[in-house]
Amino acid sequence: MPMPAVEERVDRLEEAIDRFVANVGVEFNKLYNSQMRTEAELREFKEEMRLYREDTQAFKDEMRIFKDEMGGFKDEMRTFKDEMGGFKDEMGAFKDEMRKDRREMNRKWGDLANKLGTMVEDLVYPSLPRVIKETLGQEPQRIWARFKQRLPDGLLKEFDAIARTQDLVCLNSTKATLRSGDVDAFVTDIATFREYFPEYRDLPLVGILATLAVEESVLNYAEKQGFLVLAIGDEVMEVKNRPGFEPKRW
Repeated sequence: MPMPAVEERVDRLEEAIDRFVANVGVEFNKLYNSQMRTEAELREFKEEMRLYREDTQAFKDEMRIFKDEMGGFKDEMRTFKDEMGGFKDEMGAFKDEMRKDRREMNRKWGDLANKLGTMVEDLVYPSLPRVIKETLGQEPQRIWARFKQRLPDGLLKEFDAIARTQDLVCLNSTKATLRSGDVDAFVTDIATFREYFPEYRDLPLVGILATLAVEESVLNYAEKQGFLVLAIGDEVMEVKNRPGFEPKRW
């Protein structure tokens, strides 16, 4: 082969080798740069994971502290509830004692009023507006105590207390000790009431018996006749009829 042809082929080979080396270098650089970026991203990811773990651990520590604090708060609340329970018991006992004292004071007041002959004025009269409002749902327009009325023939009768509302009249009979015979006598008073007060003949009449204390048998008998029964209690004079009792309108 002629020498010029060989030299030409050698030159082309060298050029090819140079191009190959150059291309390999470029690709190598690309690969190297890609690897560097990947390693940098991995380092960044590891750093983020480390920070995440630290944040997670800090959150867990905070939650543990919070749970401990909540446990302490629950213990405090439990102690507070126990103390409040004791306080409520003490208040309940105090209220019971006050109720007993009030009942005893009212009883002594009733005994004194009975001795002085002023039960109607001191006990019944002040209690009638409240009793009538609570049991009959009406406000008294006028109340008389120890009211005397005379018939045309001159017969005089004294009524312990009379209350007038817009729609009815209430007649009271007060006894220191209420007996069955007093209930029967009150039925007679009810029957003759309109003879003394004809102006009330068109109004219903409600009978109210009052006493210091009432035996259950007498209370039951009075209820059968349709009467409200009052006796000494927490509110000076309180209704002793069973709950839901509806007095008779005469």
